[in-house]
Amino acid sequence: MTYPSFLLANARWLSAGFLIAFVSSFGQTYFIAIFAGSIRAEFDLSHGAWGGIYLIGTSASAILMVWAGGLVDRWRIRTLCAGIFALLALACLAMATVPNATALIFVIFALRFTGQGMLAHAAMVSMARWFVATRGRALAIASLGFKTGEAALPIVFVLLMTWMSWRGLWVLAAGLTFIILPIVLALLSNERTPQSLAKMEHSKGMNGMDWTRNQTLKHWLFWLMILAIAGPPCFITTFFFQQVHISEVKGFSHISFVALFPIFTVVSSLSMIAAGWAIDRFSTPRILAVYLVPMIVGFILGAQSGTLFEMAFAMSFLGLSQGAASVLLPAFWAEFYGTRNLGSIKAMAAAVMVAASAIGPGLSGVLIDQGIDFSQQMIGIAIYFVVAIVGVWIGMFRATPLLSVAA
Repeated sequence: MTYPSFLLANARWLSAGFLIAFVSSFGQTYFIAIFAGSIRAEFDLSHGAWGGIYLIGTSASAILMVWAGGLVDRWRIRTLCAGIFALLALACLAMATVPNATALIFVIFALRFTGQGMLAHAAMVSMARWFVATRGRALAIASLGFKTGEAALPIVFVLLMTWMSWRGLWVLAAGLTFIILPIVLALLSNERTPQSLAKMEHSKGMNGMDWTRNQTLKHWLFWLMILAIAGPPCFITTFFFQQVHISEVKGFSHISFVALFPIFTVVSSLSMIAAGWAIDRFSTPRILAVYLVPMIVGFILGAQSGTLFEMAFAMSFLGLSQGAASVLLPAFWAEFYGTRNLGSIKAMAAAVMVAASAIGPGLSGVLIDQGIDFSQQMIGIAIYFVVAIVGVWIGMFRATPLLSVAA
């Protein structure tokens, strides 16, 4: 099937996945961090205190994700999204009215759980489950929703801050969530794979097994992959979370720095589409073996950059790995562990990723307060990814032969 015919035949479900991913932006770090300066000023928070609040709220959402993520194995995506969209909109309204730093912890929890947690999880699990032979392409198209939000929302909302208060902008975010909800419900009025058929229509994982979450957690491949799973959400989240700090350290204006985000997004989107095609063409293990290399280069360049041009170059390399990761990791869970229990398995992985995205900002904030700016931290991050890619190579070498049994 050609790409255009694939898009036309599956436009309803791909569009729904795109919109679900897009709306998750309101709970993603790159959006929340737009308001970091205003929030810190209003509640008189240091970098470490703001990072600590983010750490607590996000970590709590990660814990809840372990249980709640499995709901996608039992509920229709349409039903689940109706509730999560409504909760996300309420969380946005709560941010618009948050009275103090203590309440901010609970608001961050709600935004992160509904946005980055459940909506992002639902978008990726539905694509991985609904599509098999074209799984890579489906994941790539739906993931463009993340990239669209990543590219457009920071610029639009930073510009709107000159006209509206930061609290008013969160009311706008709630309104957009409510507007998009009926569109998603209409697109999913006829789901591609009814949940009642999920047990009959699934693919198996390694050794021809339908892996459970407990089996996955006890398997050696999970632990070899753990650094690669946690790394991108941890450190890319931290990069965007510290956008105000990076702008100050590098001598950029905030608006000029966020103007680079579309470059990151375009590169990561192209990488994501290419990775989706490559998965369908060459298989997941081959692409997993190399996708973290640009991340290493990007953080080294980012540490050394002194101009916007140099930072744009660094962000391009970060985008190459981040775009590939957004497709490769969902495909990895489906291919190596099967799709029967994909929701609960990926919920565990999502919890790891959400927890990592909490640890990064919290740790980086403490280090900044200790005089270690994020430019210096990026060298250590690059070393982390060198270790992570070694784990991936070992895991793929040992695990790939086990897929032949499932085939």
